[in-house]
Amino acid sequence: MNAPVKSPTQPWQMSAAEASTLIQARALSAEELTRSCLDRIAARNADVKAWIWLDPERAIRKAKELDKVLIHAGPKSRLHGIPFGVKDMIDTAEMPTTNNSPIYPDNQPSHDAQVVRIMKAAGAFVMGKCDTVEFAAGGRKALTRNPHDFARTPGGSSSGSGAAVGDGQVPIAFGTQTGGSHIRPASFNGAYGIKPTHNTFSWSGARHLSPTLDTLGWYGRSVDDLVMVAEAARMIGIDAMPAVAVKGLKVGFAKTHNWPKAEEGTIGAMERAVRLLTEAGAIVTDLDLPEPFADLNTAQHIVMNGEGRVQFLADYVQNYDLLHEDFRKKVENFDGITPEKLLWALDLAAACRPVFDKLFGADLDVILTPSACGEAPFKPSETTGDPAFNSMWTLLHVPTVNIPGHLGPNGLPVGVTLAGPRLGDARLLAIAKAVAPVLDPKAA
Repeated sequence: MNAPVKSPTQPWQMSAAEASTLIQARALSAEELTRSCLDRIAARNADVKAWIWLDPERAIRKAKELDKVLIHAGPKSRLHGIPFGVKDMIDTAEMPTTNNSPIYPDNQPSHDAQVVRIMKAAGAFVMGKCDTVEFAAGGRKALTRNPHDFARTPGGSSSGSGAAVGDGQVPIAFGTQTGGSHIRPASFNGAYGIKPTHNTFSWSGARHLSPTLDTLGWYGRSVDDLVMVAEAARMIGIDAMPAVAVKGLKVGFAKTHNWPKAEEGTIGAMERAVRLLTEAGAIVTDLDLPEPFADLNTAQHIVMNGEGRVQFLADYVQNYDLLHEDFRKKVENFDGITPEKLLWALDLAAACRPVFDKLFGADLDVILTPSACGEAPFKPSETTGDPAFNSMWTLLHVPTVNIPGHLGPNGLPVGVTLAGPRLGDARLLAIAKAVAPVLDPKAA
């Protein structure tokens, strides 16, 4: 059943950065890359089910157009000719955006979301739409399966995006995170993934669940892939990303208050990461977060559902019969969220954010923490996994990067997360680039 990605011998096996180097050297065409990815999709997607909308002929046509632009005008950026996947609650003007909802089966946006426009301006093109949990918020699950074990979940809600990149079907894909919807699939599928500082990309053109929390993220096959997209996003500091050495790097290992939920795979991943980083010369110490941080997961849940009431009200009053019970409950305030509770949650987050930022400095460069509770769980039609190790970072608005490389007791990917202060994304990516060869054998 499993088909692990090997060292690059075919274009679909390449990272976006590797493919980009060859495309710009005229040693590989965008069409050749696209056809190779489509061959991979044809061989695997009947089982993985990463895509909710895909038109192979259109993808080939777009790739050919970009090859002509390269010849006559040169590359628009390092992303020139690179196909990418888009989570199907992010608007695309050339293909439907269904939100995986029976309310919007034929919804055709008139405009691209801003993130899609930015990627197109950089010379990349949309391969297709990736399956998602309904509205990226609950309801019905994506049909997507974990590419490493079809009986397990790929995570969610960015299910198709994470699986497509983890399976080599596309080199880059976009997801979103409101709780743990982006980093957890990165861990489960063995992909690199970044949930950047809140509002790194404009949310315009994507379906909201919680404006305070909703964050666009992206997956890649290497840290360089993540950097290429960050360049297109004009991320603060990315044009002068510092070089970082692992030797002397000050790493704080934060188990967090959720550590009792860590399973064998995550415990092994963290122990391995600490050992390998220490052997490489990093200074790794245990880091206990301040006591108020223990309430941040609770606060995240309150904010997400409190703001979710507003986001689904229109569908509640207009499409009640088609609206899943999960969303009806949000509108009806099933959790009993009072104004006092919501203000408490928002105020706690606001108080903790600067405290977290100030942890970094002379004694701390980066935080090492779990990406998920363990390996991907079974029953993908029922669960996408527990966001316990992600929710706090989403509420804090801080950047996090998943680094793959560890395999759990069942041979499935289990990633580790690197976290940094708000707007410290460029330095965090520089640290991730230094750390990746230590933790991920494929990056060595």
